[in-house]
Amino acid sequence: MNPQTPSYYKDSKRMQFRNSRTLLLSIALLAVTAFAGAPALVAQEVPDSVRAAVDVAIAKVKPALVRIAVVWTDYRDGREQKYEATGSGTIITGEGHVVTNHHVAGHATRMFCTLSTREIIEADLIGTDAQTDIAVIKLKSDGSRIFPTATFGDSSDLRVGDYVLAMGSPMALSQSVTLGIVSNTELVIPGRMSRWGAFTLDGEDVGSLVRWIGHDADIYGGNSGGPLVNLKGEAIGVNEIRFGLSGAIPGNLAKEVAQQIIEHGEVRRAWLGLEVQPLLRTAPTTRRGVLVREAIKDTPAAAAGFQSGDVLMRLGGKEINVRFEEQIPAYNALVAALPIGQEVEAVVFRDGKEVTLKVTPTQYQKVQPKEQEFKQWGITGRDLSFVNAKEMQRDTTDGVYVSTVAAGGPAGESKPNINRGDVIVSINGKPVTNVETLRTITSEVTEGKTEPTPVMVEFERKALKYLTVVKVGIKELPDPPREVQKAWLGISTQVITREMAEQMQNPELKGHRVIQVYPGASAEKAGVQVGDLIYAVDGEPLEAATQEDYEELETLIRQYKIGSSAELGVLRGTEKIKLPIDLAAAPQQSREMKAYEDKNFEFTARDITFLDKASEKWPLDKTGVLVTKVESGGWASLGTLDVGDLIVAIDGQPVPDVATLETTMKAIESGAKSAVVFLIERGIHRAYLEFEPKWDDSASKGKE
Repeated sequence: MNPQTPSYYKDSKRMQFRNSRTLLLSIALLAVTAFAGAPALVAQEVPDSVRAAVDVAIAKVKPALVRIAVVWTDYRDGREQKYEATGSGTIITGEGHVVTNHHVAGHATRMFCTLSTREIIEADLIGTDAQTDIAVIKLKSDGSRIFPTATFGDSSDLRVGDYVLAMGSPMALSQSVTLGIVSNTELVIPGRMSRWGAFTLDGEDVGSLVRWIGHDADIYGGNSGGPLVNLKGEAIGVNEIRFGLSGAIPGNLAKEVAQQIIEHGEVRRAWLGLEVQPLLRTAPTTRRGVLVREAIKDTPAAAAGFQSGDVLMRLGGKEINVRFEEQIPAYNALVAALPIGQEVEAVVFRDGKEVTLKVTPTQYQKVQPKEQEFKQWGITGRDLSFVNAKEMQRDTTDGVYVSTVAAGGPAGESKPNINRGDVIVSINGKPVTNVETLRTITSEVTEGKTEPTPVMVEFERKALKYLTVVKVGIKELPDPPREVQKAWLGISTQVITREMAEQMQNPELKGHRVIQVYPGASAEKAGVQVGDLIYAVDGEPLEAATQEDYEELETLIRQYKIGSSAELGVLRGTEKIKLPIDLAAAPQQSREMKAYEDKNFEFTARDITFLDKASEKWPLDKTGVLVTKVESGGWASLGTLDVGDLIVAIDGQPVPDVATLETTMKAIESGAKSAVVFLIERGIHRAYLEFEPKWDDSASKGKE
């Protein structure tokens, strides 16, 4: 990826909104990478004292600001697809740890950060937490460099009306600053908008733990992950969303999550398996606690004896009081902080009396495991989490959940076909427990095979258990069929219509007008010229007079033997002349040319034809390969390769034909080259396209 290449991206590709008809939530969107510059303050009337404080705050935080250019992955149509996006972040350790949003960096394949000095440094993902939409990345360095940092302030000290600064790279233009005030310190998505938890990332309900800092400092696409700063120059939030008001994740929560990620690579939280809601409005005002909706089967809560309708009053010795939606995140934080694996006491109000229960929290597991691509199946899939299995009313997490299917791919073409939402449970009688098992079995059944291999697959679709046969493997492009060679004049023509003949003052004229003479062809050697009117062949008059007759001359010539001669009756101006012509074989058509499909970069190219050279006015000795297909979301598409481009060299070595292209690309794959440069011609222009593939996520999967 070239971090300076423009691209656009909307977070909604990754964010799921379960109640989209009523949720009027506009997420701060990632945008286009451009250039880094000095921060600018949006002009507005502010007191001189505030103006001075703003200058100090900017000076403290600006050196730690970064713009993040991301290649991120999405999974659709049975494929892993890659896109470019940008966001913002803040350096929080001298070693180069940067805090940003999960929706910016959590699905990143490659990342490059632009510092306030305009220096561009690659970064690695250290860890990510979809539940709070926080991720930590780290700038690559030799270990001796100390980066400038920003410090976290205490977000619990914020008051409504406090001045705050939103800093970042909106629309990926330059670093910028907007000024506003805190509007709400406990902003939540109202239940009537979110219903069952509408704002989710990778299946995680972000609002279950986050109470946003609402503020009116403008944020736009590209601000995601940038800091919300107080006038002391402290980061007291991470900007994330905008729906009328802007919303920032509180700095105290972001700091805690970032520290866990830096120390452990993940966030560890306790989990009980309880579903709760605020007390009903009709509950006595003296009542304290939170209403239990359900204790999920086979969870610590179910084992402890929690029941639907219980009011949980105390947990781990701490009082609980949830009468309003704004109090739910605080309750969830209390549960998350319980000691994992250690029994705690819970007191519930049930049937008019208090009941004491003992519950042992387990570690929280992600709702949605990482999605992966299976090229040889034409699907993307993932493991089943405990929650997934319960929602599907399955007693086990064994199997691979099919998340998307490629139309026309092996799984999509099976009878019955495998659909999105199905669960693959066995192949040729061997149990499929997870994605790694699926990869292992796939390697076993396809090893040494040059053609797709039929396998018996058992899959579940809700309560149904199907068997089907899937031809697993990647189909190579077959050698194109060679057509029977026919005689050819070496010209392009148009019909002389009745209207044209009348305008020529020759209403009886029929035949074909020459619009192109191909260089080196029989017609050129015979002296045929553009503008000639061909009215007869070997003395036989032509009958073409309407557009529908356009094939008449070509069809007639094809009946001649290659190497034979014919005489063309030609009207040139007012003179009728006869041109003898030796008929050569027609050149190969594009459909006859050898093609190569690269599965890693996801593009197809073919050898160029004589007609390509004539059409583009290339010299007859022109070499290269013509791009005929580029899959959206592939590395080729990401590097801006386009249909119609002529690839003339790769990494400085000429690519005269498809055979050379195939050899070159296989060598690149074998060496897992970190950077590849294509020299292409696009019309009269030349360009060098730089690709920086992530082989762990692409090539290795192609060799399952």
